[in-house]
Amino acid sequence: MNDMNPIKQPSLILRDIHLPDPVSWWPLALGWWIVVALAIIVSAVTILAIRRYRQRGYRRLGLQQLATIEADMATQDDHHQLIQRLSQLLRHMAILHYQQPCAGLEGQAWLTFLDQPFHKKASPNNHPFSEGAGQCLSCGPYQRDIPEIDTIALFTLCRRWIKELPLPPKQRRSA
Repeated sequence: MNDMNPIKQPSLILRDIHLPDPVSWWPLALGWWIVVALAIIVSAVTILAIRRYRQRGYRRLGLQQLATIEADMATQDDHHQLIQRLSQLLRHMAILHYQQPCAGLEGQAWLTFLDQPFHKKASPNNHPFSEGAGQCLSCGPYQRDIPEIDTIALFTLCRRWIKELPLPPKQRRSA
């Protein structure tokens, strides 16, 4: 009868299966550091690009208006109206940019004022308004008979003047 009863062995105390600790999210792996750095760089570049685009909005507006004047003048040959419109555009841009009373300037004082963005350049043509194609803007809007003018050079000069304008003083301080 003893053979029928199994031998009682001492019971083994078994422990549960040990799982490893969960993977920690910190410290980040090298790939995640690269992703974070790229995200910061892309954000900074995007913010700077948007700021630059907004700061130069007055230039884009001026260039669009200049293109409109140029398109209108392609169908007409009225130099008097051309000079008046260009003078108005440049005065408007100057008032927006410099925020000082420059609308009352006329004659040589107006041309000298328009030459300001070109004084920084060390080129022989840094007085294009007072000595070049822009001379017609001094008294042209007030004359009846205007001599032939080089419209292509005048449009090129006005386009260059608008592009050469630095940031307005208010925006220069915040940039």
